[in-house]
Amino acid sequence: MNRTTRTLACLLLGLAACGDDDGFPDGGRDTGMDVGDIDGGGMDGGDGGGGVDSAIDGGTGRGSFVVHIENIGEPRPFTQSGAFDTPDGADAPGPIGPGESYTVNFMAAPGMRLSFATMFVPSNDYFYAPGGMGIALFDEEGNSLAETDPLNVSDQLMLWDAGTEIDQPVGEGADQVQRQEDPNTGADDPDETVRLVPEEITVPDTTDIIRAVLTSEVVERVHQFTLTITNMSTPLTLTTIPPQAVPLSPGVFVVHTGDNPLFTSGTVDRGEGLEGLAEDGMPGALAVSAAAQTGPTIVSSPGAYLVSTEGEAFFTDGEMDRGEGLEAIAEDGKPLALAGAIPGAMAVNTPLGAPMPGPLAPGESYEFTIVAERGDRLHLVTMFVPSNDWFFSLTGDQGLALFDDDGVPVDGDVSNMLLVYDLGTEVDQPIGFGLDQVDNQPDDDTGGTDTNTTIRRIYPDDVPFPLDTIRVTVSPGA
Repeated sequence: MNRTTRTLACLLLGLAACGDDDGFPDGGRDTGMDVGDIDGGGMDGGDGGGGVDSAIDGGTGRGSFVVHIENIGEPRPFTQSGAFDTPDGADAPGPIGPGESYTVNFMAAPGMRLSFATMFVPSNDYFYAPGGMGIALFDEEGNSLAETDPLNVSDQLMLWDAGTEIDQPVGEGADQVQRQEDPNTGADDPDETVRLVPEEITVPDTTDIIRAVLTSEVVERVHQFTLTITNMSTPLTLTTIPPQAVPLSPGVFVVHTGDNPLFTSGTVDRGEGLEGLAEDGMPGALAVSAAAQTGPTIVSSPGAYLVSTEGEAFFTDGEMDRGEGLEAIAEDGKPLALAGAIPGAMAVNTPLGAPMPGPLAPGESYEFTIVAERGDRLHLVTMFVPSNDWFFSLTGDQGLALFDDDGVPVDGDVSNMLLVYDLGTEVDQPIGFGLDQVDNQPDDDTGGTDTNTTIRRIYPDDVPFPLDTIRVTVSPGA
């Protein structure tokens, strides 16, 4: 996808208008997917061929089924997150003093930004962090801002007051972490909002205390970033009696696309762990909270389906792709080629209630009606986004039997039969970060060839994120 004109935000917000006629955003490229390109309906919830009966005929076993596909996954605000707690060269976690540093390594794709927070230790609840938009990692063309030369982002950091504990003189308060007997001992702040530390509070300039520098390189078509946080203070930085340095605490980082990832200026702390970091330099709770919100936002692309008496209609598990169009779905979310190559196959690409084709973002659904009789099976494939060439398939390569041996029609949730496969046509990159994945690539079919060219299943234990984000129900027509 061309990042200058389309981003994953189109998917997360469910904006079908961000897409083209093929149903998947692609930066305005002509995909050739028009509703009229496939005969017999099914493009946006049609009958899939034949006349639609009102119910299953008990004598002939012929009738209609309604197939409902719903994305029940949740948008994840963070693509990567974690805690940094061990100073460079140290063997154990701890704060950093003058001249010491933390190093954070992370991946990012165009459109993503970085935020982090670390405590201004000689305070009650002050912390350094960027503003609500975070730190930009890429320019508008998708180029890393830190790839050519190191990027000093210290001037994007600000000193914030978490609003969780009343302020005492900097470096002198009895309830500050260096002097308090136990964590969380100070009185409540009468102003409970997160806010910038006001100018009347005398503190050294940010750049006299903290330096943050980004570098990056592209490794196997993935942007790899390194953030180095250095304590720039000296033993004389705070003009207390006696003078003192300004330690910086362990902290938390997140890679994100939305605004206000860790807090919102002018509002009360969310209770997700920022208080523990800002008051006591303890990042654990905030890191755990961030981890629960981290991972890929799984999206389902427009797909193809077929009613047939045969198994292995679209592919055969353990063999190579046949070159009939499944690659276009698995790599780029485009069903036209496969639907046109297999007699009777149809495409579904318009979410319910949407004015035009688009991918299936969390909370959205596709629906279509088919006609079947005893012995028929339903084959359904749709892309697993964001990946290089993974796809969902109903009951693997065999398809879903629409009637049991006694002729009873299937009726209900069949999501446990929706499996995930790697097509074996494109080398895999980390999910959500690869420059050859549909959200990030400049053109279709841009990735390298997979060294394992056989179609194989992806199991839940193979990945650190859920695969069961799509619900499929099949019910006899009313």
